[in-house]
Amino acid sequence: MALRDWFIKDLGWKLFSVVLAVTIWVTVYKIREESGSPTTPLAGDKLTYDDLPVLVVSAASDVRNFRVTPDTVTVTVSGPPNVMAVLQANQIRAVVDLTGIEPGKESRRRVDVSTPPEVTLLRVKPSSVDVIFPPPSGKKP
Repeated sequence: MALRDWFIKDLGWKLFSVVLAVTIWVTVYKIREESGSPTTPLAGDKLTYDDLPVLVVSAASDVRNFRVTPDTVTVTVSGPPNVMAVLQANQIRAVVDLTGIEPGKESRRRVDVSTPPEVTLLRVKPSSVDVIFPPPSGKKP
């Protein structure tokens, strides 16, 4: 079989196959574009929230009035654009767990941040806070 025959034989079927393949590709591309599928799996927006209050959690039986310094943190998060467009600062919680803490020990604690589903925590600044213990009862500072 000559090279020329290899290209010309069944030329109609070959052209039909190319047109069909292009049609399928364009259809899939348009459907994917309309559904808003990200072109990369890590596509998303970053947002930074300043001055989020740090909530203090301690045992219910612990009546001491703990304070932390600084009492606010800066949190950077990322996620899909549709989620980040409606994300509010009050949906992000910065918490310091003081359960079982004793005065004079471990005066620095890590800040734990909880975020809504599909939102990824990127950074907390500062990542830990100092715990300030109240003065003993009956004594004034």
